[in-house]
Amino acid sequence: MDTALVIGGTRFVGRHAVEELLDAGYEVTTFTRGNRENPFAAREGVEHVEGDRANDSALALARERADPDVVIDCVAYHPRDVRAATEVFADCAAYVYVSSGAAYGEEVVPKRESETPLHDCTPEQAADDSMDTYGPRKAEGDRAVVAAADRGVRAMSVRPPVIYGPHDYTERFDYWIDRVLNHDRVIVPYTALRHLAYVGDVASALRAVAESGEAGAAYNVGDHTLPTLPEWVDLIAADADREVEVVRAGPRELSAGGIEPSDFPLYRDYPHVLDTHRLEALGWEATPLAETVAATVSAHPEGAGREEGPDREAEERVLGVLETF
Repeated sequence: MDTALVIGGTRFVGRHAVEELLDAGYEVTTFTRGNRENPFAAREGVEHVEGDRANDSALALARERADPDVVIDCVAYHPRDVRAATEVFADCAAYVYVSSGAAYGEEVVPKRESETPLHDCTPEQAADDSMDTYGPRKAEGDRAVVAAADRGVRAMSVRPPVIYGPHDYTERFDYWIDRVLNHDRVIVPYTALRHLAYVGDVASALRAVAESGEAGAAYNVGDHTLPTLPEWVDLIAADADREVEVVRAGPRELSAGGIEPSDFPLYRDYPHVLDTHRLEALGWEATPLAETVAATVSAHPEGAGREEGPDREAEERVLGVLETF
């Protein structure tokens, strides 16, 4: 039986990666700091090693305890994390780094792994923790994967856009579920097309890349089709059996409530589309949207996402203004 180590395997992407690997017959070890409840504490076939992934000795202990064939790295937020991991796990059959579509440094449609340039990353950015440097840090992690592959390590990366699905602690998609479940009229800003990825599909992509990917390669992952934001609202409403009016609003209308378009979760002012052909060539397939939305809506915690966007009172002011047009 194959063995796998999931670095950060108890919260969101890592949690789904563990489930994916278990379903495929792997024995799995999770490696976390132990700061959150472990959903696999009583699960057969899952072991846990506690430690800080920024500590190379702790990584080495995890390697010794798990003896992994496959390593899935869900919490490498700095280039140094990737460089250290590819050294510690150099002899493993596969190391897969969870990168991001934010690593791309040029706005083109679509973004392709072998063509679209990545962000540059200064030493100062590489050590930073702010969201302003997230894309550059992920891009430098991708370059660390390529450097490792050049040394003979079977290292690869997976680049998802914004991820949604059960156990999503960011609650960005939950904002829209909450609005649909609790209001008959939902304001949607005029926004560009934005690619999303279902968390279960990200997990299956990680396994597909670990098993069949090419060393040094990056693989975009995302939904097979790209609904617009109003279409996402319609999909949620259809699954929840709710009749909801989608109210489109531009910056001028939103200003009546003191709202900026960027205040809305999942807003984007330029299309963000990832080409997923390279991943699909490995035999990977995205889950149909009806299934991903159903799973996400059914797992939606009451009130989740409510604080992620504009205040409803501000939205009501906008709706009142729009009724006068």
